[in-house]
Amino acid sequence: MLKYLNNLLQPFRPCFSRHATFEWFVVLVLGFMLRSDHLGVTSVIRDLSLNSRCYETLIHFFRSSAWSTSSLRQKWLQVVRQHAPLLVIQNRVVLVGDGMKQAKEGRRMPGVKKLHQESENVSKGDYIFGHLFGAIGILVGDSRKWFCLPLFMNLQDGIQTIVGWKKSASAGETPSHVIQMIEQGFEAAKGFGQALLLLDRYFLSVPALERLNACHLASETRMHLVTKAKSNAVAYERPAAKKPGRGRPPKKGSAVKLKELFTTRAADFQTTTLPLYGKEETVQFLCLDLLWGQGLYQELRFVLVVHKGRYSILVSTDLSLEATDIIRLYSYRFKIECAFREMKQVTYAFGYRFWSKSMPKLNRFLRKEEAHPLEAVTNEQDRQRIQKTIQAIEGFVMCQCIAMGLLQLVALQFSGRTSGLFFRYLRTPSHAVVSEASVAAYLRKSIFRLFAQNPHLSITKIIKSKQENTAVERDSLVS
Repeated sequence: MLKYLNNLLQPFRPCFSRHATFEWFVVLVLGFMLRSDHLGVTSVIRDLSLNSRCYETLIHFFRSSAWSTSSLRQKWLQVVRQHAPLLVIQNRVVLVGDGMKQAKEGRRMPGVKKLHQESENVSKGDYIFGHLFGAIGILVGDSRKWFCLPLFMNLQDGIQTIVGWKKSASAGETPSHVIQMIEQGFEAAKGFGQALLLLDRYFLSVPALERLNACHLASETRMHLVTKAKSNAVAYERPAAKKPGRGRPPKKGSAVKLKELFTTRAADFQTTTLPLYGKEETVQFLCLDLLWGQGLYQELRFVLVVHKGRYSILVSTDLSLEATDIIRLYSYRFKIECAFREMKQVTYAFGYRFWSKSMPKLNRFLRKEEAHPLEAVTNEQDRQRIQKTIQAIEGFVMCQCIAMGLLQLVALQFSGRTSGLFFRYLRTPSHAVVSEASVAAYLRKSIFRLFAQNPHLSITKIIKSKQENTAVERDSLVS
């Protein structure tokens, strides 16, 4: 297992201009995978028995100029493409995208803004102050279990002014969260050739489709969306042939209220059995190709689904996808929610506390017509410090994405070969592939035994060198 992790981490060496920085990257990723508490980077020091003086170095790592988040992201895409068992449908990988809101109360933390959160849990407030991340993952695994492996996450709101410092005045405004998700998904698709992107119904909009079409015109890569429409969605039939005479040809036909089709065309629904959410389920569906989007009128494939008395309207921009594939694919979209849960509860991926004195204090009562305090920051050094803080936040989360992905790959690779992975009591145990939490607990229990059994691996030498510094310091104190 340790040799497998060593082989996955070695390709990241070219991402760092200094070997020492690469060593700290290995220490942090391994520490994130097995740390037993969520008290910042000090938990990494405790669980790996490192020198206490490593704390300042670990904190400085995230603001270091010896590496960049973009290079780390590109290398992670290559590692996943080479080593992960990807889900492929019609020669296309399956990506999953979604937004994630993390509450943050830091008064001098850049990117914090007032966010509205929709939840059925009454214990959650309607509005929070925090960060909005956009996440792109990819489905990996096999018929036993599927994981949404996180590829990357980045801040997508609250940093428009900071991003504008790097751009010229003619660069235009920062795109919305929806547009950024389409762009990030398309960038990931370039690394894998062709892709399908699963999104929530929030992302089905005319600007998203227009941006996707623009990406297709600028590149040979093809990415199609599989998402969900709102219950009040209205589509249009194909336009009739143009009548002779003056006037432009019609762009659309008669309007179709999709919700009414569940009643008016109930006799046309087909019945089939599909594997959904780990079980064989019987569903009824009706597949239609209709035009959608006010002013756009792009032809989309709509699949009306009846499952256990609930109505859903699924949408795909790929008109060649079978209706059963669209239903099965959209059932995988929830895997990214499971990934968010594991990142929060297992590796505590959003437990960063990076801030800067150069950042103006957060004004929680700022009005829309008032200027943002960041606009008053004109000193170049202050701007660079704030940008470094953004780099530290996104770099921290990127390392956490890699740590979570490695836990998932270990679970898929060694669940059938290492009996020790099943030592934990689970209320709903998986007899085929263990969870990320089980792998983390196993590594926490046996990491030093694995180091002793594999002294020749570079990952062992890196950790041992940090531990020897601790032993030298203790010996000097005793003498």
